[in-house]
Amino acid sequence: MQSTCDIHKTAVMAYRLRWKRRRLLIRAFRKRRQLKIVHDRTQMITAGAILCFSTVRNEAIRLPYFLEHHRKLGVDHFLFVDNNSTDGTANYLSQQPDVSLWSTPNSYRLSRFGVDWLTVLQARHGHGHWCLTLDADEILIYPFHDTRPLAALTEWLDMKGIASFGALMLDMYPKGRLSQKPYAPGDNPTVALDWFDSGNYMIQKKNDLENLWIQGGPRARLFFADKPRRAPTMGKVPLVKWDRRYAYVSSTHSLLPRRLNHVYDESGGECTSGVLLHTKFLNTITAKSAEEKQRREHFANSDLYEEYYDRLVDDPNLWCATSSRYTGWRQLEALGLMSRGTWL
Repeated sequence: MQSTCDIHKTAVMAYRLRWKRRRLLIRAFRKRRQLKIVHDRTQMITAGAILCFSTVRNEAIRLPYFLEHHRKLGVDHFLFVDNNSTDGTANYLSQQPDVSLWSTPNSYRLSRFGVDWLTVLQARHGHGHWCLTLDADEILIYPFHDTRPLAALTEWLDMKGIASFGALMLDMYPKGRLSQKPYAPGDNPTVALDWFDSGNYMIQKKNDLENLWIQGGPRARLFFADKPRRAPTMGKVPLVKWDRRYAYVSSTHSLLPRRLNHVYDESGGECTSGVLLHTKFLNTITAKSAEEKQRREHFANSDLYEEYYDRLVDDPNLWCATSSRYTGWRQLEALGLMSRGTWL
C-alpha cells in the first residue's frame, strides 16, 4: 500500500507531466507557420489508414527503399517534412502518389529535432489513426513482418486495448571501413550493413516518463566507451494509435501521456515488440558527418559530440570479433532483441 507521501509524489508528478504535455502541444502549434505545403494529398487518407510521419533532409539515397519497405508492410500514406534538402529529396517525394509533403528552412534543433513540426501534422491528420513515426534511416521490422501486414499487428493491438508499440533501434554496420561498401538508391541497406552488436545493451527504466532507456551497440562500444551513459539511447515507441492530445517528448524515445511508454512487461513476461534497423552507417556517413558537425543541428549540446563526428569522418571500422551477422527477424527474436509476446 502506498504511503501518503508516495501518493502525494505521484500526484505532483502527474500534474507536472500533464502541464509538460500541454506546453509541448502549444509549442508545436506555434511552429505551424514554419511549414509550407508542397503537395497536400491528405484527402486520400481514409478511415483506418495507417500513416507514417517523418522529417527528412538530404535523404534521396535512402527514400526509395524506405518507401518500398513500409509500403509492403502496409503504410497507406506518408507525411514528410523536408528541412531544406539540396539533393533532390523534395522533388523525389513530390512525385510519389501516396506522399504529402511540407517544407521548412527553419532550425531542426530549435524544432526539437523535427518533433514540433510532426506534432502539428499528427494532431491535424493522425487523430484516430495508427501512426508510425520514423527517421529515414530507420526500417521497421516485427515478428512475422514478412508474412503478416502491419494492419494485422494494429488490429491485434486494438483487440488487446494496447495503444503503443515499442522497438529497439539496432545499429547496422558493414565489416570493414564504412566507405568501402557501395550502396545505390533502392538497394536493401541490410545487404551493405549486415552486422550488428547482439549483447552489449544496458537497460534502465526512467523514473519520470517510465520509458526504457537502452544504451549499447557499436556507438556506445567505440565512441562512448569512457562515458557510456552519454551514448545515444536505443529504445523507441514508433507506432502509436494517435490522439491529438499526445506529444512525443524526445524523438520517439518517449511520449506523453506516459502510459504510452509502457511497452514492456515488469511481471516477468514479454510484450510484443519490434526492431528499427538503423541504417545510419551507409558509405555516405563520412561526408554527411562532416556537414552535420558544421551545421550543429543534431544535438542539443553539440560539444559533447565533437569527437563522435570526428571519428565518423575518419571512416572507422565498427566491426569486432563479437559482431553478429544479420539473418532476419527470427534471429533477433532468438537473441532477445524483439519478441512476439502473445502475438502468435
